[in-house]
Order: sequence, then C-alpha cells, then structure tokens
Amino acid sequence: MENIYKPYLVRIEEKRTETYDTTSFKLAFLDDDVKENFSYYAGNFGEYSVFGEGESTFCIASSPTKKGYIECCFRAAGRLTKSLAAKEVGDVIGFRGPYGNKFPIEDFYGKNIVFVAGGIALPPVRSVIWNVLDLRDKFEEVTIVYGARSVADLVYKHELKQWEEMGDVNLVQTVDPGGETPDWKGQIGFVPNVLGEAAPNAENSIAVLCGPPVMIRFTLPVLRELGFRDEDVWTTLENRMKCGLGKCGRCNVGQIYVCKEGPVFTAAQVAQMPNDF
Repeated sequence: MENIYKPYLVRIEEKRTETYDTTSFKLAFLDDDVKENFSYYAGNFGEYSVFGEGESTFCIASSPTKKGYIECCFRAAGRLTKSLAAKEVGDVIGFRGPYGNKFPIEDFYGKNIVFVAGGIALPPVRSVIWNVLDLRDKFEEVTIVYGARSVADLVYKHELKQWEEMGDVNLVQTVDPGGETPDWKGQIGFVPNVLGEAAPNAENSIAVLCGPPVMIRFTLPVLRELGFRDEDVWTTLENRMKCGLGKCGRCNVGQIYVCKEGPVFTAAQVAQMPNDF
C-alpha cells in the first residue's frame, strides 16, 4: 500500500527573509515527473518537514498558475519552523500534499475581488491574489487591503511595491498606530477601520479575508456594513491543522474536520461552527 505519510523531496531554490522572524522559500521537486505533473489549487495546504525534526502545516503561498515549483512562507515560532528557517538554498526538505479544498476561483469570474489580510496571513491570500492577477481579464476591480502591527511586520514588501505600481490594482497598506516609520507613506490604523474608510463596493463583489482571529472578528461587521453577504466572504482556517489527513483530530470542530472539509470556508459556514471554535 502507498505510504500516505511519505513526503516528496523538494530543494530550496530561493530563500527570502521577509521580516525579522518570517522566511519564504521557493521549492522545486527533485523528481522530474512530479515537477512536471504536480498541480494544486489556491487554498490548498501542505506539510513541510525537516528530517529528524518533524513537520508543520501551512498553505501553498504561490499561485497554481505557476508551474514546476511551489512557495511557502512561515514564521519561526517553534522547533520545527526554526529548523526550517535555518535551512539554506540547496538544502532538501520534505513536502506532503496538496491537501484541503480550494477557493472557487471560477465562481469569482466577472466579479470585483476585495482581499483583506493582516500580518503573516498574507501568504494564504497571496496564492489567490496571484491567481486572480494572472487571469486579470476575468475579473473586475481588484482591491487589496493589507496591514500589520508595524512596518517591520509587513511580509512580501517587494510584491507590495509591485502591486502598488499596477494600474489595475487598488492597494491600501496600513500599520497599527505606533508601528509606522518616518518614511512610511501608507495608512496608520487598524485593518477593520482602514477597510471601512476605503469602502470597497460590495455590489457584485467577493471578499477574501485572512488574519488573526481578533482582526477577523472586527472585520466581519465592517464587511457586513459595507453590504457584503456572509456567503460572499471567504476565509481559510489553516492554523487549526496538524496531520492534514483527518487522522489526528486536532482540527476537529464539531462534526467538521478542517483539513478534510476546509480549510477554505465562507463566513456563513464559519458562523455555523460550534462556539468552541
């Protein structure tokens, strides 16, 4: 029988220090057949492993429109992620996946897309952003509202600059009060407040929301006030997962296994989950 826990071998092709504690990798599959045929969807996640240390769960941060490699971004917070961060270009690690459901990009065709992300939650949204931008003619207005505690906590700064320079993307950046630097040219304020001030049009629109629980809790009412229905607000709950296969039970919420039925849900679906979530 096939070993469902056996990872693919991937080599680190590029390593980027995003912040003082956050790193991103570009990973290429060692097996040429896997490299050529591997496919995934925006919203899928995987298990990234350091041999002898263990594995950790986070999203595939690249768009499925990119072929031959995957990208990830993670914060060095525990033993495994610190071991990952210590790896260098050329090192080989493990990847198991893709797992989970997806953002239904095809259902978003012809609509305005509003992305709202906070801090390290930009990587899961980044996959959808680039998926949309690589198919730009299939969508109407694209708005990105992204914030963090401080300028130092903003990830993908090089891409934020790229999105800012695009003529068909409305990028709004913000940092919490006190997190600005003398040369900061973005907004100063919490993401929910800045989103309310930006007031993107809710008509014929989809919102993709990802961030710390406190940010999501205060952002959802703002989206509702702007006219977004919970059925049109999408999020991802990847922080609930461990094994990725519905075996360990860590992601169990009531009758739902997030790794099997998610991690992508609408706000309407999340609202039906038990309060212990």
